[in-house]
Amino acid sequence: MTDERASIRRHSKSFALAARLLAPAARRYAERLYAWCRFADDAVDHAPNLDAAAAAVTELRADLEAVYAGREPRTVESKLLASVVAECKLPRTYPDELLAGLGMDAAGTRYRTVDDLLMYCHRVAGVVGLMMCHTLGVADDRAGPHAGALGLAMQLTNIARDVAEDWNRGRLYLPLDWLGEEPPAGQRLADAMAAPAVRRLLELADAHYDNGLAGLPYLTERCQLAVRVAADLYRAIGGRVRAVGCRPSAGRAVVPGWRKLVAVLSAVLRVVVAHRPMAVGPPTTVWSYTPGAGYVPANPGALLLATGGPT
Repeated sequence: MTDERASIRRHSKSFALAARLLAPAARRYAERLYAWCRFADDAVDHAPNLDAAAAAVTELRADLEAVYAGREPRTVESKLLASVVAECKLPRTYPDELLAGLGMDAAGTRYRTVDDLLMYCHRVAGVVGLMMCHTLGVADDRAGPHAGALGLAMQLTNIARDVAEDWNRGRLYLPLDWLGEEPPAGQRLADAMAAPAVRRLLELADAHYDNGLAGLPYLTERCQLAVRVAADLYRAIGGRVRAVGCRPSAGRAVVPGWRKLVAVLSAVLRVVVAHRPMAVGPPTTVWSYTPGAGYVPANPGALLLATGGPT
């Protein structure tokens, strides 16, 4: 088993299941990208304090600089990313944004408004959807905003599921405007305060799922199948959170095996009747995100593609 495949199976059963449905080349790129993203996230999440987390982000940025400068990076995971960068023409702006999001975690950032939260979600997950466009060989650059929206939806679902776990680690992602006040540190997060905000978060996620899935016709049949399965499984997590009243105290929501089978069968039926375009990736448009405005083409003069040339 390759290192990247071990990473995705160890950390995400949902993504591992979806990845198995991809064509071999797309699966290889997706697993390598996942391995780097997971490694970067773990480096910050498992840091013993905020200073150590900030130092981890600095090391990740140094490795990313080596990748795009054509030098050998320090870690195995960054070497996996380097292969994706080279073969899929991955714009540097996307991994840069992801590390900026992890920097927000390292700084212990709180989110006053939902727009503040959506910027964070774009950085740690929306850009993953945009990078996946490069690994999946999309047929149309217009797929980008849909891919970013799907990443936002999945991150919002993660946040809704992990409220209690995050709070116990000193993190809070629920918008303070929705809570009315910042909960007292060191005390249990009350369901009465958090549950309404979790419910609103899942409603927002549903809107982004709908937007994200509207981009499926831009993908090949096998990619459509994999992406729909991943989206359906994550959406099912939100359903489990709702089933317990959106109460953080109810524990971590888990999707049972039978529900995963239903998701796969449902995805197969939906994709069979979908249009299959010719894949001509990688995309040439680089997308940026502005809270309140969504995804827009980024300023070409400010970005470089993996090839080193201007966008």
